[in-house]
Amino acid sequence: MPKDAPALDAGIADSEALEALLAASRAMVGIAARSLADIDPDVTLPQYRALIVLAARGPQRVADISAELQVVASTGTRMCDRLVRKGLARRSRPTSDRRVVKLTLTAAGRRLVNKVTESRRKQLAAVVAATADVWHPAVAPALRAFAAASGEVPESEWWLGYPSLDEEFEAPA
Repeated sequence: MPKDAPALDAGIADSEALEALLAASRAMVGIAARSLADIDPDVTLPQYRALIVLAARGPQRVADISAELQVVASTGTRMCDRLVRKGLARRSRPTSDRRVVKLTLTAAGRRLVNKVTESRRKQLAAVVAATADVWHPAVAPALRAFAAASGEVPESEWWLGYPSLDEEFEAPA
């Protein structure tokens, strides 16, 4: 066996993993798009992703949301303006520094995130049930590691301090 055989095998395995992940990501995007369209067809996937950033990380400056979504600042600003107009987010200023304006989820934004997440959970549960015979015990930890490596915050660790925000933040003047 050639001395570079393990590297070759690893390359083939990596290629297979990459192709499988590409196919799975297309399926996941489809599930996400259907879940969102069923709940609120007027919210785009990028707008929903901004809501997820707010749900996972708490109040954020528009610049921080733009950086997280890897969009230019003007695109992030327009996206956040639309979320504010739709009543899904609101601008607020921390009482500790009135120069800073942050975006916060509204109750309607939280409800949307929760409903879409529940819809996705149901659709994914059906897919998992339909493919139960091929799931290996290592799949779940591998997927969690994949999500962590891509910067996703686990849902169980999302920021949960919504009600206390009104004490620290106030509407911009």
